[in-house]
Amino acid sequence: MNGALAGQTALVTGASQGIGAATAKALAAAGAHVILTARNDRKLEEIEQAIHEAGGTATIAPLDLAESDGIARLATAIANRWDRLDIMVICGAILPQLTPVTQIDQSAFSKALTVNLLATQALIGAFDPLMKRSDNARIIGLTSSVGRAPRAYWGAYGATKAAFETLLACHAQEVEKISNTRVAIVDPGATRTAMRAKAYPGEDPQTVKPAEAVAERIVALVQEPFPTGHRERVA
Repeated sequence: MNGALAGQTALVTGASQGIGAATAKALAAAGAHVILTARNDRKLEEIEQAIHEAGGTATIAPLDLAESDGIARLATAIANRWDRLDIMVICGAILPQLTPVTQIDQSAFSKALTVNLLATQALIGAFDPLMKRSDNARIIGLTSSVGRAPRAYWGAYGATKAAFETLLACHAQEVEKISNTRVAIVDPGATRTAMRAKAYPGEDPQTVKPAEAVAERIVALVQEPFPTGHRERVA
């Protein structure tokens, strides 16, 4: 497929719905071959079909981010098929129940830490060799405002995102002088997603921007010469 990202390979986590799905479609529309990962096979197949019907190309790779061994296996499988990875967009995350810090469920908190933080390190580590082979590798991590501005009842999720941002920012500094990989942290702002609907059940979804608006900005960002460690919020 022709496009600004033709010939490039992208990996998108959380690609079965919301911002992840919209980003996968937008990257494919720009010419990239997109590897779609998420837990839900059926939804991934629907996104893959939509991409193909629009003239793009994609490959599904069902994956539970809570399983670190699965990330390693995925990296091996991708390395056996592609010689490099140009773009990685980390959208996959889970939202624990909003509750006072004193009442945080340890099991749910542990799972959120695993998916939102530990899996991020596993992804960066597993795909680093493939990204180093790219002339212009970019890692885009999706965060939340509560990672930098603590909010009552958001302690569990906010803590995972604060650590997520620190991890990505450290990696950005570590690769700045030794590779072509650039890292950006993007706060999508208020966006029409299932996660937001869960957090704000009384909100009219039509009052916030669609996931496609964030996806459009991500696709534009990966084509820009942003400095590694770049941060931005999508208005």
